[in-house]
Amino acid sequence: MKAETQAIRIPEKIMRQIRSDCHNAILRAHLRPNEKDLVHLRCVDHRLETESSFGSQLWYFEGLVANADNQRVPLFGALDYSLQFGLHELADCGVFDSTDERERFYSVYRQGHFTGSLRHPSHRWLAIGMFLVAIATLLRFVPRLFAE
Repeated sequence: MKAETQAIRIPEKIMRQIRSDCHNAILRAHLRPNEKDLVHLRCVDHRLETESSFGSQLWYFEGLVANADNQRVPLFGALDYSLQFGLHELADCGVFDSTDERERFYSVYRQGHFTGSLRHPSHRWLAIGMFLVAIATLLRFVPRLFAE
């Protein structure tokens, strides 16, 4: 992934809001950040607001925080903001265990939807079930067609 952001100036009031949303996302993940924990914030995507559409910003944060067992665990998160009339409105946020999971969030963010894999086990079970129902239906109704 390449960062497509330019040097943008973020007012201190907006940065306080972003830090607060970051802190709240960490708390919702049942992790305990304290003032000593260094959480790095960076804007990885910035789309400007136009006459016909709202803008958006995607912020990444990472660091080390304490979990419920008081162990230090790595933290990778993302904050998705909608820019509406100059205001930052939090649209989505997430805290992830690895950078790969966060990159998956980024791909959904860029594409606007998630395309599931056909190799997922539940899809195989669904295909087997549909095949069995089709066989049962054929066994039930095909003899009636030839009986007439």
